[in-house]
Amino acid sequence: MTDLSALTRICPAPLPAMHIAWEHVESALGMALPTDYKQLAEHYGPGGFCNYIHIYHPHGPTEFVNLTGPMPARIRAYLREDFDQGTHPVPYDPEQLFTIGGTDNGEHIFWITGPAQEPDRWRIAVNEARGPQWFTFDGTLADFLTSVLSGQTKVPQFPRDLLDGGPSFAPSHRSCGDPNRSRTSPQLLRPPSAHGPGPTATRFLLEDESPPKSAKHGTATTAEQCRPEISRTNSGRCWRRCCRRE
Repeated sequence: MTDLSALTRICPAPLPAMHIAWEHVESALGMALPTDYKQLAEHYGPGGFCNYIHIYHPHGPTEFVNLTGPMPARIRAYLREDFDQGTHPVPYDPEQLFTIGGTDNGEHIFWITGPAQEPDRWRIAVNEARGPQWFTFDGTLADFLTSVLSGQTKVPQFPRDLLDGGPSFAPSHRSCGDPNRSRTSPQLLRPPSAHGPGPTATRFLLEDESPPKSAKHGTATTAEQCRPEISRTNSGRCWRRCCRRE
């Protein structure tokens, strides 16, 4: 069984853990889910890591961050269109990619769902919001988050200063005025130690700024004409416009 202790040690989870009727969730999705994801969802609930990384959750406050909402199917459809036309190729068969999260900059985080009947072996892929690069992590979602938040893995698509404020998790809640809007709690959950006080600082990369290219325990993939499936700024199909999470 997957152990979340490494993740909770560097980034404490809210208490108490929540109950989730996984049989209903898996029935709705038509597939079994990884053990590490179930534990992650129960212990952390919906919310964001470092005010940047958002993992889809069965109790997500809006359809755009809900695991059983329309986003995984919608993004897969865009991937399939690009894959079939060959205009914006992706390194994996879209039928094997299931969107499990995203970032504030427009990247998407995917499960590579193979072998289909062994979800605890699923790896992680991350696309680039406005560029051709894909990153693959050879491990589970919990392992990925632990490695990223500990600074062991540098995802080229993520901002260099992601951890400037230290690892943190903020639960998400609906805004009081609009039931369709969600916000992140201003009280970050972080270890009472080395990273110091204050909010997490997150900076977006400039259009002409290149993030670091090296990444431990992962690989970056670039195709000459490969542009990401949703977050293209020059294609007329904009993730910010059609799938915005607000």
